[in-house]
Amino acid sequence: MFTGIIEATGTVRNLQQVGEEYWLTVKTRKLDLADVKVGDSIAVDGCCLTVVDLGDNYFSAYVSQETLRHTTLGSLERDSRVNLEKAMLASSRFNGHIVSGHVDGVGAVVSIKPEGKSLQFEFELPSNLAKYAAAKGSICVDGVSLTINTVSDTGFSINVIPHTQDETVIADYSVSQQVNIEVDLVARYLERLIQAGQDGESASAIIDMNFLKTHGFQST
Repeated sequence: MFTGIIEATGTVRNLQQVGEEYWLTVKTRKLDLADVKVGDSIAVDGCCLTVVDLGDNYFSAYVSQETLRHTTLGSLERDSRVNLEKAMLASSRFNGHIVSGHVDGVGAVVSIKPEGKSLQFEFELPSNLAKYAAAKGSICVDGVSLTINTVSDTGFSINVIPHTQDETVIADYSVSQQVNIEVDLVARYLERLIQAGQDGESASAIIDMNFLKTHGFQST
């Protein structure tokens, strides 16, 4: 599990095909690897990868063809900058939102506009993901936990403060650039609960106004 709070940016040392998979090596720069061991997880641009080799300032991981098909990792080149976050500890402060590191799909930058010292970004989402975006809800873009400002039928907008620009790769974005998207985990589970129902009942038989009142979601 991750929080979407980026700990450092790294750079790609190498991405090469090895058999049916790919071997990715990342220079970690400021990321402290002292508490990392082989088998641990590190999110690279929001993709949870398993560390299979590491040194003082790098780690390597296998990237499956399935991961390459559903993320932007296949477009990485030598010296590409990437967002890095180590898996959270049970004792860690929870600053972002629940992030699994399992990318749902690839979105694209539609526009970038300055707004004071911040930057306003508009992103386009695949049609199967747009429904999960909610105003003032959370979304993960290349591993960064962000708050959605506005939504549309095809995407969403966010504001990125100077600190986030400085500490992540977001400042490198250009129009049409593709990004990894992970939608809110709670939204996915809620959708599944409503679709599946309970003991064969319809969603309306489970979640109605009385249910919401009983469970404190609406005042009487």
